[in-house]
Amino acid sequence: MYRPSVSVIVPVFNGEMTIGKTLDAILNQSYAGRVEIIVVDDGSKDNTNQIVTNYSSVRYFVQQNAGPAAARNKGAKEAKGDILFFTDSDCVPEREWIEKMVVHLEDPSVWVVSGSYDIANPSSLLASCIQNEIRYRHERLMPKFPKSFGSYNFCVIKKVFEEAGGFNSAYPAASGEDNDLSYKIIKSGQRILFEKYALVKHYHQSRLGNYLKEQFRHGYWRVKMYRDHPKMMRGDDYTFWKDILEVPAVAFTILGVFALPLMISSSDFMLWLVKFWLSSFLVFEILFACWIMPRIPEAIFFGLVMFLRAFARTFGFLSALLRFPAEKT
Repeated sequence: MYRPSVSVIVPVFNGEMTIGKTLDAILNQSYAGRVEIIVVDDGSKDNTNQIVTNYSSVRYFVQQNAGPAAARNKGAKEAKGDILFFTDSDCVPEREWIEKMVVHLEDPSVWVVSGSYDIANPSSLLASCIQNEIRYRHERLMPKFPKSFGSYNFCVIKKVFEEAGGFNSAYPAASGEDNDLSYKIIKSGQRILFEKYALVKHYHQSRLGNYLKEQFRHGYWRVKMYRDHPKMMRGDDYTFWKDILEVPAVAFTILGVFALPLMISSSDFMLWLVKFWLSSFLVFEILFACWIMPRIPEAIFFGLVMFLRAFARTFGFLSALLRFPAEKT
């Protein structure tokens, strides 16, 4: 049986609320091969240090705050395993997580395996809606061999990770760095296999304000990602036509609102047009939510959330357009 040595790398920043659950789950894996656990603390200011140091079998490294990409690279550099596993400090892997992923690496044509999400905080309405959307994307849209993976749940042969140059630390936030690595690996001719039954339970955002800030960040760093990998602007299996069309839709709305004062003679028509467009946009988001949510009340709620999310992502995207040309990145 194929049982290579495994290094599980967990970046953490102020993760005192969940890091213990993450480590307990990794220590309780069913995998019979050798597993080392590496935690890279990205300059936490809370009690993360005290919690992690209680785990004598965990290799613990601390760095000045430089972002999750740099933390993962540090962990990979220190890793002794043949296979690198990555998850996050707010994720709780299921017991057979490693076992379900490693088995696919017996196929010599597979060099990377990515997994999926379950939910760790189902009592939150927002978190449950987020999970339902992820489930729809992973079950209905994601092919067996996708173009991208999420850094919260994937494994890669260490040699492939090193040849790809690891994560790009020019992405200082938790956004875009996993797509960037995915695209580099794909360009090198390697394949990514998606194993939807290899799950980590994730603490999804439970507060709307924090979720919208997160989505603004995703929109912001997507500009750099598309400049680095322009061919991926058409989508990468997880991002699909709806996500792409929302940006020009919101931009059109913003343009209409700002154009009203300049359209004195036809301001009534422009106001009607903007109201009609916004109403249609909102109805579209609610109808899409009805397609992916199990019940109508949740669909209406998440339709409103997706409507606001489209604006957050677009504002992030547009603000980044003003920055990145000047930096030539």
